[in-house]
Amino acid sequence: MVDHQIPRRRIGLIGFRYDENSSFIRGAADAPPLIRKAFHSEGSTLWSERGVNLGQPDSFFDAGDVFPQDGKDMIGTIESSITELLSYDLSPVSLGGDHSVTYPIVRAMAKRYPELTLLHFDAHPDLYDDFQGNRYSHASPFARIMEEGLVKRLIQVGIRALNQHQRDQAARFPVEMHEMKDWRDDFSLSFDTPVYISVDIDGLDPAYAPGVSHPEPGGLSPRQVINLIHRVEQPIIGADIVEFNPRMDVNNLTAVLCAKILKELSGRMLERID
Repeated sequence: MVDHQIPRRRIGLIGFRYDENSSFIRGAADAPPLIRKAFHSEGSTLWSERGVNLGQPDSFFDAGDVFPQDGKDMIGTIESSITELLSYDLSPVSLGGDHSVTYPIVRAMAKRYPELTLLHFDAHPDLYDDFQGNRYSHASPFARIMEEGLVKRLIQVGIRALNQHQRDQAARFPVEMHEMKDWRDDFSLSFDTPVYISVDIDGLDPAYAPGVSHPEPGGLSPRQVINLIHRVEQPIIGADIVEFNPRMDVNNLTAVLCAKILKELSGRMLERID
């Protein structure tokens, strides 16, 4: 995957073309190239809002996309792909794909960062012990992460689709869950460890992100998500953007939104790496 002759870059961008653990409408596997296209569009700039020029040649190493292969375990493939990026001192930013990819990503990250906080934006807590008989469903990655003790803290923001089982799971682990019904404009978070950020794009209101398989009204605005990312005062050592389904998008709105979040996440990461 990684060319041994390349100079060291700061961010390792990788796509996981995988949605086989989706439970409703598939299509998230098609997202990574469309996010890249929107990110590099001449209709926008590669400068982040905080003044980081992401167009500099040493900002990114793009490792391309990983596809499922017959006879190969995708969980192991994702974990080894992230481990390889980390071996080159790259900070991984992953484009999904469904949310099941976050579990093997975090398995790899936890080996490098045993004290890790996971900040998770989503409409759904994805804490099912299993969903429809699948323990590796896109509705279950955070149950697997917490069972294995891969993170010190799991903080979930934007949640607005809960049932009793997931409330029980959140209490069991425990999870710091911030439901959307309790949102305040002065909401802030504090961290005392490196931070990994997982953005399920359906955490944003479908008015901003129509291109998702599980739209849930009453969600976050892009401004609210970006402001929280900007206010993280610990190193952001990795991130993923998942669950964008291009088959459901309208006028490319969700692709552009994913590219914007990619830009602001990457800019904030580059501010904190050196």
